[in-house]
Amino acid sequence: MNQTRIMLTVEQAAESIGIGRTTMFGLLKLGDIESVRVGRLRRVPVDAIEAYKARLMAEQNPSR
Repeated sequence: MNQTRIMLTVEQAAESIGIGRTTMFGLLKLGDIESVRVGRLRRVPVDAIEAYKARLMAEQNPSR
């Protein structure tokens, strides 16, 4: 059974957009990318990565 993840570790989220772990933690701290705590763990919803990508694209291509 192959299931698509809906939440990623910070490391997985960073890798998915090609940045380092420290940079990802910075984006999380600034609130640029949303995350949630599950117990003691920090997880990044896949939707938060998509929203961040969409915001970046809209900022860099305002005519679209």
